Amino acid sequence: QVRLVEAGGGLVQPGDSLTLSCAASGRTGSIYGLGWFRQAPGKEREFVAATSWNGRDTYYADSMKGRFTISRDNTKNMLYLQMNSLKPEDTAGYYCAGTWRMSPPTRLIEVDYWGQGTQVTVSS
Repeated sequence: QVRLVEAGGGLVQPGDSLTLSCAASGRTGSIYGLGWFRQAPGKEREFVAATSWNGRDTYYADSMKGRFTISRDNTKNMLYLQMNSLKPEDTAGYYCAGTWRMSPPTRLIEVDYWGQGTQVTVSS
């Protein structure tokens, strides 16, 4: 079984930076594309960022472009999300997502594995 565990969430102020991590364990050989989704209270889970199996191709939701950076270290089975210039509207639970497909997951239907999430709160 594949397990994805997020870490790094917390309370930060607007404009701050935060780095989230996702540790993959189990049958990690089954994970290719990786990504991040988030879900705020009262809102649907939405796409944040994704990367291909080798990390060379990256995709971002429009509201994250220029602020967030997704990366992965396959030697450590780790996925990261560097978040800069955080805004209150970025407050949400952030979820690591994986797929056995090589293409990055940008839609909910494309996700095969989910982490439990890590909370990011941006507030003064």
